[in-house]
Amino acid sequence: MVKDALLSKINNKSATIGVVGLGYVGLPLAVEKAKAGYRVIGFDVQEQKVNMVNSGENYIGDVVPGDLKSIVGAGRLRATNDFNLISEADCVAICVPTPLDTYFQPDISYVVNSTKDIAKHLHRGMLVVLESTTYPGTTEEVVKPMLEESGLICGKDFYLAFSPERVDPGNKLYKTKNTPKVVGGVTPDCTEVAAALYGNVLDSEVFKVSSPKVAEMEKIHENTFRNVNIALANEMAIICDKMGINMWEVIEAAKTKPYGFMPFYPGPGVGGHCIAVDPFYLTWKAREYGYHTRLIETAGEINNYMPEFVLERSMKILNRFGKPLKGSKILILGAAYKQDIDDVRESPALEVIDLLVKNGANVSYNDPYVGEFNFRGRTYRSKELSQAILKESDLVIITTMHSNYDYEFISKNAIFIFDTKNAMKNVKYKANIETL
Repeated sequence: MVKDALLSKINNKSATIGVVGLGYVGLPLAVEKAKAGYRVIGFDVQEQKVNMVNSGENYIGDVVPGDLKSIVGAGRLRATNDFNLISEADCVAICVPTPLDTYFQPDISYVVNSTKDIAKHLHRGMLVVLESTTYPGTTEEVVKPMLEESGLICGKDFYLAFSPERVDPGNKLYKTKNTPKVVGGVTPDCTEVAAALYGNVLDSEVFKVSSPKVAEMEKIHENTFRNVNIALANEMAIICDKMGINMWEVIEAAKTKPYGFMPFYPGPGVGGHCIAVDPFYLTWKAREYGYHTRLIETAGEINNYMPEFVLERSMKILNRFGKPLKGSKILILGAAYKQDIDDVRESPALEVIDLLVKNGANVSYNDPYVGEFNFRGRTYRSKELSQAILKESDLVIITTMHSNYDYEFISKNAIFIFDTKNAMKNVKYKANIETL
């Protein structure tokens, strides 16, 4: 029986595993599968990533460099841009980007292209798992028909499931290895086979759901929940500013309630590939069913407005010193979308910088994790965080709360600080600090 033969390979670790896409999701997954004892082939179109992996050179923060070097050296992981080698794989995970286009509509072209590559080499007894976050229905409506063009039948000749990635860059506690996994197969056999693979790799619960659609919607729900609650915190911050109330003190007080409240915090916007993007996949799909996702879209509008709000507040601060924004020296602290990582995807700090530059400010930035970045045709390079640059800046804006910043040093040397992350909450001298 096809299923029994594949399960046997999975359970005795003789199965060869393919991972398509070696980014923030794919490389950690490939490493964990190789560490579990499988032979893993990583596929990526970027030759630089392929070469770095094959040299044992790590480029993802959540991967332990020693682990990568060890498994590559042992021959358990290799990378390639030759997608013909998919024919050697018994199981393949698709971990490619799913961005939005310029009209905020889903761009699943990477998923489609990866599926085409797999379809060319699909064989009996193969498991395919889509991990890329997408709208409910993608696995069954897009991926399954493309794979079945091979003449093989899903659930009989090959197995197909959706298992959403759960990656939180920089999280010290939860990594790929110990984060619970959700799996939904097209058929019960598909679910069983996919769950068996993850069960052999991860030190966490594998939670089975009834279909890929449930698993796809579960992932969207996770990130929409966070997006909406962050929007609420941001709107409360806007109202508190108008009323002269410290929003951060409000949150600390609300946190004392032992039930019915979960703290979310305001900031200059939302970033990262998930929270800033995923809810729009659902709003797009919902239109197919004649439903307008009012709450989700309003939350997106609020969060997308926050860089503008930071600009407005910055102008008001400078105005109190008799300075126009145009020509003022502004120092931004933090380009990454969250603390202690080097990821600038959808980072609101980049939007803040762009708005300041467009309005005539002389902008510099520092980020200990981001040496440089390109945004809307401009290249920016991190400046040294020195006493001199702090003293000469008309305004310092904290947009990322990196833990290795010396906030006492910043407070003592800056003329004035606009802290959008409450990073300065523990400094002694606060006379020159204003929070979001």
